[in-house]
Amino acid sequence: MHDGVAAYVLGVLDEEEHEAFERHLDTCEQCQAELIELAELPDQLDELKNDRSSTSGDDPPMSMSR
Repeated sequence: MHDGVAAYVLGVLDEEEHEAFERHLDTCEQCQAELIELAELPDQLDELKNDRSSTSGDDPPMSMSR
């Protein structure tokens, strides 16, 4: 996976990097495919964040429960 795809999807590229990646994306079929796969990632992360904030602060994260 090209690091730029994830950074692009998450919106963490600065303006110059964003423009450069979009130019790259015009010609790179692999990155285009990866972009399609990751397109829903920001929404999924928001859902996780919202789910965690709606749970009680007394419960440990699932990864810490035994």
